[in-house]
Amino acid sequence: QVQLVESGGGLVQAGDSLRLSCAASGRTVSSSGMGWFRQVPGKEREFVAAISRTGRNLYYAYYADSVKGRFTISRDDAKNTVYLQMNSLKPEDTAVYVCAAGELNTYSYRSTRTYDYWGQGTQVTVSS
Repeated sequence: QVQLVESGGGLVQAGDSLRLSCAASGRTVSSSGMGWFRQVPGKEREFVAAISRTGRNLYYAYYADSVKGRFTISRDDAKNTVYLQMNSLKPEDTAVYVCAAGELNTYSYRSTRTYDYWGQGTQVTVSS
């Protein structure tokens, strides 16, 4: 079984930054696409960002409009880890952030159905 473990969440003030990590075991991040979603009570899981390999040492990143310019997704294949750098955090960014793995492309990266494996999530709380 593939396991994904998130870390790096916490309580911060508006305008602060956080860096989330997603460590994978059972597979390498280079062998699949990786995504970040977030969820709050009473709402559907929301796509945040994703990254996929388009060729050897070539990657493509996708972002939700709500986080473009503030969040950056990256990967370190040597550490088998995917990161989400979150800057200029806003109270509306408060959510449980969940890492996911799957085969994705330009047409499928937004959908939760694209991803086969999910982590347990890490809480991010942004106070105003």
